[in-house]
Amino acid sequence: MAKVRYRDGRTLTDLQQIQKALKPLSVQVAHWPVTAPAALVDRPALSADEKEAVLRELDGYFERLQAEAGYQSRDLIVLHPQVEGLDGMLAKFDRCHTHDDDEVRYVIDGEGVFGFVLPDGDQLHLTVEAGEYINVPAGAEHWFYLTEKRRIKAVRYFTGTEGWVPHYTQTEVQPLAAAS
Repeated sequence: MAKVRYRDGRTLTDLQQIQKALKPLSVQVAHWPVTAPAALVDRPALSADEKEAVLRELDGYFERLQAEAGYQSRDLIVLHPQVEGLDGMLAKFDRCHTHDDDEVRYVIDGEGVFGFVLPDGDQLHLTVEAGEYINVPAGAEHWFYLTEKRRIKAVRYFTGTEGWVPHYTQTEVQPLAAAS
């Protein structure tokens, strides 16, 4: 279940409230059922053939995005603690940045956190889990990190071939208040 945490400790778990909170940024969040085989989704690591099998099972979503918004390609990213160079990969995205293209993901396992800078300068953290689709529009100031589980499987959807190149901003990520 998606969850928004504000820096002052407020939390939202209702999807409609989360969508409303993200509306000023034009960030889209939705719940899509995970229809890929559990035997593959539950594995920590997947071969290239297994990744492609998962993607084929989920291609209904890809076809919809192709028709609605012109998406051209997709891949499946599988991150877990045994991935070589994981910390270096994640360090590219854990500070405030933007992209020239929408960052679109559909999480099928694990969880991650997107942080956002609101128009008033405040910040919030959105945790996404299995079954959640997110579209971070081009130009939205954000960052990403994994939760303490350090595991996520997500389909990434692209309109071009260059992927999401981060353009770092000068905004500092502010810490969340301690959970009550």
